[in-house]
Amino acid sequence: MRRRTVAAAVLPAIAMSMIGLTAAVPAQAAEPDLRDRLEALPNVTVTSEQPAPAPGYRFFLLTYRQPVDHTDPGGQTFEQRFQLLHRAEDRPMVLHTTGYDMPEYAFRSEPTALLDANQISVEQRFFTPSRPQPADWDTLNIWQAATDHHRIVQALADVYTANWISTGASKGGMTSVYHRRYYPRDVDGVVAYVAPNDVHNKSDAAYDRFFATVGATPECRTALKTLQREALSRRTDLVNLYDDYAAANDLTFERVFGSTDKAFEMTVLDVEWAFWQYSGESACGAVPGPEATDQEIFDFIDSVAGFGFYADEGITPYAPYYHQAATQLGWPQPKFRYLKDLLRYPNLYVANSSLPAELRSRHDPWPMTDVDRWVRRQASEMLFVYGSNDPWGAEPFHPSDNDSHTYTAPGANHGADIAALNPADRAAATATLRRWAGVEGAVSARSARVGVLDERDPRDIRRPL
Repeated sequence: MRRRTVAAAVLPAIAMSMIGLTAAVPAQAAEPDLRDRLEALPNVTVTSEQPAPAPGYRFFLLTYRQPVDHTDPGGQTFEQRFQLLHRAEDRPMVLHTTGYDMPEYAFRSEPTALLDANQISVEQRFFTPSRPQPADWDTLNIWQAATDHHRIVQALADVYTANWISTGASKGGMTSVYHRRYYPRDVDGVVAYVAPNDVHNKSDAAYDRFFATVGATPECRTALKTLQREALSRRTDLVNLYDDYAAANDLTFERVFGSTDKAFEMTVLDVEWAFWQYSGESACGAVPGPEATDQEIFDFIDSVAGFGFYADEGITPYAPYYHQAATQLGWPQPKFRYLKDLLRYPNLYVANSSLPAELRSRHDPWPMTDVDRWVRRQASEMLFVYGSNDPWGAEPFHPSDNDSHTYTAPGANHGADIAALNPADRAAATATLRRWAGVEGAVSARSARVGVLDERDPRDIRRPL
C-alpha cells in the first residue's frame, strides 16, 4: 500500500512536466540543532558546548536566570549553573541535584548509567558562582531551592519529553527529596542515596547508638576512641604541628574558629565520623596506637578528617550547607562522653560553629517535620539507598508504602549505591527504576559501561570526596 501511494503521488508531477509546468517540491525544513533549541529557551544561556566526552554524547555548560526570591519573581535575579549530558531526546532525563557546587566535567550518576539516559546536574543556590550579589541568606531554604529545580524542569520539559527521574547523594539526595515534596509532578521517580533525615534535631541518640555498634568488631571502635583521647592528651604538641602545617599551606583561622587550638579540637572530634564515612573495617589496622609518635598521629588524623578542612580556606566554601543545617536541615551531635574531660570548647560540634559569626542563625524544626511526615504518609515512587556502616544513615528516611522502597548495602559507607546491594535487592531496585523511567528491558552492556563518564559521582555531605 505504501509503494502504491508513492507512485500515485509521482504521476501528477510527471504529467505537469509534460505540459510544460514545473512541479514545485518543497524543501524539508532541517531540524533545529539541539544547541539552537536550548538557546531559544527563556532564561537559559548556553555558556559553552564542550568536546563530546564519549561517542554518542554531547555536553553543555549552561545557566538559568532565577529569581533570588521566588515569591518576588520580578525582583533581583541570579544565574544558576547547570550542566547537560545529552544522549538522545527520546531517552529518559535524570535530574541530578548536587546539593553543593557543580562539577565542570561530564559524569553519569548511577541512574543515568542504568537507564542510558540524559542528565542535567544543577548547582545549589548560594554555592559560588551561583550566588546572588548581594546575597540575602534568608532566601537560602529548601523551598526556594526546590523551586529553582522546578523552573529548570519546566524549561527543559518540551525538549526532553520522556520520563524524568531525580537523584542525588548525601545532601544532593536530601535536595531531591525536598524537590519531590514541593513539586511531586515534576518527575516520575526519585532515587536518593545516603540521604540523612534529621527530623528531631535535638534528639541525636541514634548517632551514639550507631558508633557503639558499627563494624564487625569492637576492637576497631575502641581503637578510634583511644586515638581521639591520645590526640587530645597531646594537644600542645599536636597544635604546634598544626601551626606549622597552617603556615606551610597558607591557612588562616580568623573568620570561623578563631584559633588552631579550636580547629584542632573540632578536627579530632570529627575523626570517628570521618573514618566510618569514607573508610571501613578494612582500614582499622591503620589506626595508630598510644605508642605512635606525634607526627604519626597527626598524619593519620589529617588523612582521615583533614586538618585543612576547618581552616577558613577549607570551611567557608561550604557556608551555604552549614547555614542550611543551622536553620532547617539539622545536624548530628554525638555526645562524646568518653572525651568530656579533655574538651575545652563546650557544644562545639554544631552547625553554627562552622559558620562566620554573621551567618549563624536559629534552627527552625518545622520544615524537616513537614518533609518527614509527607515522606512517611504521602510520597510515592521514592527509592532510598543507605550503607550499613555510614553514620549519615543513622537517621534515615522511612518512605510510605506507595510504590516506595528502602535498601541498605551491607558493609557500605557513604558511597553506597545500587551496585553495592545484595543481588536480590540490586535486581529489585534496578527493575523499579526502569519501570518508573519507562525503559523496557536491560540497557546494553556497551551503553551501561562508559568508563570516562563513570569514574566519579560527585557527592558528599560536608566535604568533597
